[in-house]
Amino acid sequence: MRTRTTTALVAVAAAALLATTSCAKEDDEAPSTPAKPRTVTSVSGCGKGSWTDPADLAPDRRAARCAPNTPAPKPLPEERGLTIATGTLSAEYVAPLQMAVAKGEFKKEGLDVDLKVLPTPEALPLLAKGDIDAQWAAPEAAVMNGITSGFDIKWTAGNFSPAPTSKSGLWVRLKKNESASHVPMAGRKLGTMIGKGSVIAYPMNKALKKHGGGLDEIQFQQLGSADVLTALQNGGTDSAWLLDPVWRKVDGDKRYAFLGGQPQGEPLGGLLFGPNLLTKDPDAGVALLRAYIRTVNTYFAGDYKRDPAFVGDLAKLLKTDEAVLKSTPSLRMDWEIRAGTTDRLQDAYRAAGVSKGDKIPEAQAVDRELYEEAVGHQ
Repeated sequence: MRTRTTTALVAVAAAALLATTSCAKEDDEAPSTPAKPRTVTSVSGCGKGSWTDPADLAPDRRAARCAPNTPAPKPLPEERGLTIATGTLSAEYVAPLQMAVAKGEFKKEGLDVDLKVLPTPEALPLLAKGDIDAQWAAPEAAVMNGITSGFDIKWTAGNFSPAPTSKSGLWVRLKKNESASHVPMAGRKLGTMIGKGSVIAYPMNKALKKHGGGLDEIQFQQLGSADVLTALQNGGTDSAWLLDPVWRKVDGDKRYAFLGGQPQGEPLGGLLFGPNLLTKDPDAGVALLRAYIRTVNTYFAGDYKRDPAFVGDLAKLLKTDEAVLKSTPSLRMDWEIRAGTTDRLQDAYRAAGVSKGDKIPEAQAVDRELYEEAVGHQ
């Protein structure tokens, strides 16, 4: 057993927030009082395999796991209502939250969770002010800039990394006599529905640099989700970031080449907590993470798409076509956060020109202590 004190005691107020810049005004309320020291004990069903070394960046590293149905619920003394914002409820990476609601995993913790669809720019000031409790998103440029401006927000749990067989990522239309081994990318157009301030800037920049380019050497074309593939196929753009399952449309076609995607074994998003769960009520924060982790261990521990019945249930939950869901490999659900990810993201934001100034130290943007407590990591 060991004891530690939760930090992060900043008061904030709502402010208008743009996608790539943030500004905050001082809140009139007094700063929140320090949280009581928290005691971490071992958790049945969560042994050494329930955590890994954050510094392990191996693509094939084993994801942390507890036994199914663990960590066991520890209901709060009184039911607590929580609002979690998410950009969508139909994407597969949101499935653990959807499943936790459907299977009553949050209820077992004494939590009444409302999943609310809100874009990141709208949700961030609400999270910082305490109008919502958590956000299923990513440490995008807007988030990092908001933290710089004084927002009391931290990344508290990971979400997923792609399967080794996934080709979700950067695709290019090859010119005559070009080979997939080296495609000169400098000066080409890149169509994407994801802006420069997205976490995808990190793997995108990494892939471009392998082929003689970089975020500062390409021309971005902001396109709608339905237009990205069409533009790549009809010559409207030279390259595109294709998501699941869209990349299946060009996979195997020798006119196109896959240049790279999200790093395997490194989640780039997940749960963001604001002051409500970081300092005012960390017990509820741990309870939320416990339910989320239990859902992953029980329903998403491995290749969950091998179970036809589960795929059917998942398709209904996400309101998507079952065949479409089956067409791509299972995501590698992962609640842990790798060391240095926020540094690498900030490097990409600077390369894209959407972030300036000094880097935010990882300790200011990431809090692993609450999910470690949920699995009994001593």
